[in-house]
Amino acid sequence: MTLSELAACLDLKVFTSGVPLDTPVLGGYASDLLSDVIGHGRKGDLWVTMQVHPNIVAVAVLKDLAGIVLVNGREPAPETLEQAAREKIALLGARLGAFDISGRLYGLGLKGS
Repeated sequence: MTLSELAACLDLKVFTSGVPLDTPVLGGYASDLLSDVIGHGRKGDLWVTMQVHPNIVAVAVLKDLAGIVLVNGREPAPETLEQAAREKIALLGARLGAFDISGRLYGLGLKGS
């Protein structure tokens, strides 16, 4: 499944215009600790987090993640959005909390790291 398909299925807001959404999503990882994602996230994972600061983009680049979903209606900080656009990392937003969006991703066939 691609980021575009997931965004449509789950009514996710796309924050990063100009970033391709044809990236395949191979799995998922939910955590708010950057070090945890660095240690356990896998290439192609969709990261579910409440964090909105620019360091999330650096972690996504480091781990070659498919994209990031911000939960609970959170919006990225302006500098996070700018960095994501530069690095071509898709930032998506969900009104739902991490537990609920993770369950829906699992229901669509995505498995965790």
